[in-house]
Amino acid sequence: MPTMKIPGPDHPITLSAAPGPVEALFEGHLIARSEDVLMLAEASYPPVAYFPRADVEMAVFAKAERKTHCPYKGEASYYSLERDGRVAENVAWSYEEPYPAMAAIKGRLAFYPNVVSLKAEVGATPSVDETVRHTDSGAGSSQASPWPPSVKTPGP
Repeated sequence: MPTMKIPGPDHPITLSAAPGPVEALFEGHLIARSEDVLMLAEASYPPVAYFPRADVEMAVFAKAERKTHCPYKGEASYYSLERDGRVAENVAWSYEEPYPAMAAIKGRLAFYPNVVSLKAEVGATPSVDETVRHTDSGAGSSQASPWPPSVKTPGP
């Protein structure tokens, strides 16, 4: 039986809610859209978006034979996608029965970014009134504290 490891300082894994709706597209076709996406950040790997199945177009997916094991999350099952006569093998994976530390991703689907593109809405557009509060009042300063910068200052 495979060994279960607990995430910790040597191999951190964090889960957080995506800040807004996330869409998954396969060759330009919407295959998932959810406001309940969990972002899993594991060690130095890029973050992975996990979608609830209820928000995925499961009719275009079929369970594949491939399975892999992660000592931190458990056994992953894979799914292939068929759309417009094209089959993409093993494009998504799911932990049907993850280890207890990763129970929140149970049954959710994640997609390989080289096959499925993700599009996230960063946040809601502020109201006109809120925007005006953050602009110059005519007295040389804004009426509210400045918003944090949305870009980083270039380094030397």
